[in-house]
Amino acid sequence: MVSVLIFLAVLALIGFWLMGMYNGLVTARNFFKNQFAQIDVQLQRRFDLIPNLVETAKGYMSHERETLEAVISARSAAQSGLAAAKANPGDPEAMAQLAAAQNQLNSGLGRLLAVAEAYPDLKANQNMMQLTEELTSTENKVAFARQAYNDAVTTYNNKREVFPSSLVAGMFGFAPAALLDIAEDKREQVREAPKVSF
Repeated sequence: MVSVLIFLAVLALIGFWLMGMYNGLVTARNFFKNQFAQIDVQLQRRFDLIPNLVETAKGYMSHERETLEAVISARSAAQSGLAAAKANPGDPEAMAQLAAAQNQLNSGLGRLLAVAEAYPDLKANQNMMQLTEELTSTENKVAFARQAYNDAVTTYNNKREVFPSSLVAGMFGFAPAALLDIAEDKREQVREAPKVSF
């Protein structure tokens, strides 16, 4: 009788221990999905700003129709990439598609803003200045949200890979989550210290 009670007590402890690991994995997965939702909010804000920026620039940049159309096309592709990633945050394929689409949009916006420099009246336009400032602020918020997401994904992946949680993760199908990486050309700019001369 005593041995049966001890066996049941050990079995109950193992059950609670497994349940704790499982709940920890679920919590970590939900946390990185919540962090992705913050990226979604900021990217939607960015997508909302772009048509206004293009419309403002259109009046001044009639000869740059190809640049303007490229930005709108890149925006559509980025929205599709976001929709795919939103359906399955952390999925490596969806995150790669989102990163590629965002890189294409960044490139198009960069070209638009570079071309806009050649139009002094456009640069001085109050609406253009305000939209550019809002876009820059939103880009910063996207970067912070992306870092928070990547931190949450790293925590989740660590939790699912360490022993003995890896056993529970394997039994219940906790798949690895993918980071949202920034473009290679932007990484060098971020890592490289600014050069200052006097």
